[in-house]
Amino acid sequence: MARGVLPGVRLVQKVSSTRTFARVAPHLVPAVDRAVHRLTRGRVLLSARMLPGVVLTTRGARSGLARRTPLACMPEGADAAGWLLVGSNFGRADHPAWTANLLAHPDAEVNWKGTDIPVTARLLAGEEREAAWKAALAFWPPYATYQARIDREIRLFRITRR
Repeated sequence: MARGVLPGVRLVQKVSSTRTFARVAPHLVPAVDRAVHRLTRGRVLLSARMLPGVVLTTRGARSGLARRTPLACMPEGADAAGWLLVGSNFGRADHPAWTANLLAHPDAEVNWKGTDIPVTARLLAGEEREAAWKAALAFWPPYATYQARIDREIRLFRITRR
């Protein structure tokens, strides 16, 4: 994304790397995304105007209840055969709850461009994680700022259609 990046994207990348954004965005962005996605019956995900996005539906790790989370994603393969999900939590200290949900219940569902798709998630490790991390940084450079700011290793999941 480095070459030929639109000025608006660069501005969003710069803003999204700030600590203020990390404090505000986790409360504001998902709430707005969920509301717009619901009102448009899955046709619009506002954050996907800047980055591709899915709405991930998991079962709660402890509760077992359905949890819907709008997330930026990195589509992989032809016709989005799968997606890479980055558990950055906007560079906050704790892992996002959806990552614990996927660890406990890897079978989930994504809404991709208005279509519900059953998926299975796999936490990446080792060389596979390193390669995916490099791809994620090329795709959205602010992930490097998020990782530098925190002590935990950001979780990366590959989700594939069931």
